[in-house]
Amino acid sequence: MSMFLDTAKIKVKAGNGGDGMVAFRREKYVPNGGPWGGDGGRGGNVIFVVDEGLRTLMDFRYNRHFKAQSGEKGMTKGMHGRGAEDLIVHVPQGTTVRDAETGKILTDLIENGQKFIVAHGGRGGRGNIRFATPKNPAPEISENGEPGQERELQLELKILADVGLVGFPSVGKSTLLSVITSAKPKIGAYHFTTIVPNLGMVRTQSGESFAVADLPGLIEGASQGVGLGTQFLRHIERTRVILHVIDMSASEGRNPYEDYLAINKELESYNLRLMERPQIIVANKMDMPDSAENLKTFKKKLAENYDEFDELPQIFPISSLTKQGLSMLLDATAELLDKTPEFLLYDESEMEEEAYYGFDENAPAFDISRDDDAAWVLSGDKLEKLFVMTNFDREEAVMKFARQLRGMGVDEALRARGAKDGDLVRIGNFEFEFVD
Repeated sequence: MSMFLDTAKIKVKAGNGGDGMVAFRREKYVPNGGPWGGDGGRGGNVIFVVDEGLRTLMDFRYNRHFKAQSGEKGMTKGMHGRGAEDLIVHVPQGTTVRDAETGKILTDLIENGQKFIVAHGGRGGRGNIRFATPKNPAPEISENGEPGQERELQLELKILADVGLVGFPSVGKSTLLSVITSAKPKIGAYHFTTIVPNLGMVRTQSGESFAVADLPGLIEGASQGVGLGTQFLRHIERTRVILHVIDMSASEGRNPYEDYLAINKELESYNLRLMERPQIIVANKMDMPDSAENLKTFKKKLAENYDEFDELPQIFPISSLTKQGLSMLLDATAELLDKTPEFLLYDESEMEEEAYYGFDENAPAFDISRDDDAAWVLSGDKLEKLFVMTNFDREEAVMKFARQLRGMGVDEALRARGAKDGDLVRIGNFEFEFVD
């Protein structure tokens, strides 16, 4: 059995920026040389690139962690550290990328070669050459590199096909695909012979071509996960035209019209927008006894229940076995595709508003809580970012960080919450005493 994976959860970590350097120019005939420490290099991004040669997300089954390299540290003589190379991750066409934490869609990758940065590398820390001022011409201050973005992603593969074959199990979808394309799907006289989507290219007699997907058979309750459930329904979302294959011979004792209603109900239950796609009804197995009579009954019932619609769906009687009626079906499908636009898969509310990363400018700069040991705990994206980028090996850098906290209003907020002289204050694993 061919392995097919259409969902995966992975973790990505962009590279940290390189640390800036504290250095001084000391040359025999150069008095008052001044600061000479360079900036750190940029951390590598994690970039998804569409590769048309990939068909599944199988590569992400065993490799779920992707980490880019960090930038080089700054060097003496004012030299910057080298920026790290980006980490390129290849994904198949039709991959939707969601943020696993928020559920928002980051991007929909459908074109070969399309790129998207899923995690941004941190900028390099500044060296002490950047902090020189007339008041402090020889600063012993440098910054650590900015941390790279880290996030958990949910990947979903929705195959790229113009036309999707839908219908109950054993109605002849795989056989139809095998005779109109060069695809070789598994065909058997039992339910759920097809357990993964099969894709094939059709070329009509008039020269038109389009991609057709034979998708796993539906049963009632599929939209709630019964049978192959949403494993199938996910893949029909990209199709523009649906070929609804029905067994007109009723060989398994089912009612063709009831089958038609049941499948449409599952499509509607999964996603109301699937019913916007135009359908062509494919009356299959017309070479079997009773098929012609069943088709008459089907058309009559369809007409009786379509009063509210402008026009009935097209119905094409065919036989995949004898290849009867196939050319007319394919020409009509190509004609319908020509006048059917692409369907927008996602509403704006589902998309992440922007690709910006880091802290929210409108969010509070810090938050104060209390630990079990009575220590005050400071947290918040902006504050934690300043903390990580502070080089605590240098006293001037520590004093600069203290001034930044005071400027953010941390001292006043702690005092208002009841902090007293000597109380323990904690930021991550770093602790210091509050001085009133």
